[in-house]
Amino acid sequence: MIIPSKKPVYKTELGAAYVGDALDLLKGVRTDSVDVIFTSPPYALHFKKEYGNVDKDKYVEWFLEFAKEFNRVLKPEGSFFLNIGGSYNKGHPTKSLYHFKLLVALVDKVGFFLAQELFWHNPAKLPVPAQWVTVTRQRVKDSVEYIFWLCKTERPKASNLNVLAPYSKDMERLLKKGYRAKERPSGHKITGKFKRDKGGAIPSNLLECGNNSANDAYIKSCEKAGIKPHPARFPWNLPEFAIKLTTDEGDLVLDPFAGSNTTGAVAERLKRRWLAFEIEEIYLEGSKFRFWPIVSEDDLAEDSEADEGIREQLSFPAVRL
Repeated sequence: MIIPSKKPVYKTELGAAYVGDALDLLKGVRTDSVDVIFTSPPYALHFKKEYGNVDKDKYVEWFLEFAKEFNRVLKPEGSFFLNIGGSYNKGHPTKSLYHFKLLVALVDKVGFFLAQELFWHNPAKLPVPAQWVTVTRQRVKDSVEYIFWLCKTERPKASNLNVLAPYSKDMERLLKKGYRAKERPSGHKITGKFKRDKGGAIPSNLLECGNNSANDAYIKSCEKAGIKPHPARFPWNLPEFAIKLTTDEGDLVLDPFAGSNTTGAVAERLKRRWLAFEIEEIYLEGSKFRFWPIVSEDDLAEDSEADEGIREQLSFPAVRL
């Protein structure tokens, strides 16, 4: 799985992180070797971000070059999860369709199938663009982003039994008291099988998690080392859901736009092999702290709002540099 012609910035027993253009690095990955790609590339915004982004009118053409390589390196039963946010048209309170155009192109021009749309609900999302949301008050706050689940065949490897959610209180009562088989007014026939305890509820395609952690091991370690954290991190819950849903231990996970390498850190914890590509070396330098924090639990205990994933981060094996 390792790129043979390039030395990684760091590696663990399960994975390695490389600095460079993903389009070049992907050429070193074997065809049909990756089980899951989970990534969040720079969004197409009308204003420039420090981590780089492409104009909307060029975005689809730019991304398709990467997507062709994604399709090549994925196993036939593999999955590609693309987290992508929307964007307003410059100067107007109307939305761009660039991400929908990209989805259509990924299907029509690259050959992917759309397995399902997932939605990331971030309740902590800021009310932007401020001009239309807080100034003129013409629009409401955007708090949902798309995660397109794409695949090379109509039946990718997946099992929702791996991501079951806790039963609701009502469902727990139903399982305890029993349920009389009947036909609902909607026409759905509920059989006696409905009351079987399957170990949890089938989750919906709406993933709710905030993205406002400022006190986790990664952030505090970056601060201590004098390294600026990546400004556009997604929460670990997103890759965790996708990786559990579509892989087994030992499978290979790739993030070609790794940023602070949340995907690789989650894959490590879940005992999956992983590869991370990132064009900005400073972000990969900081991402080491997801595996090898330089802060202690005492440092983190000073802030009561520390992220719930801290203890898990601190339990990661040391990075082999």
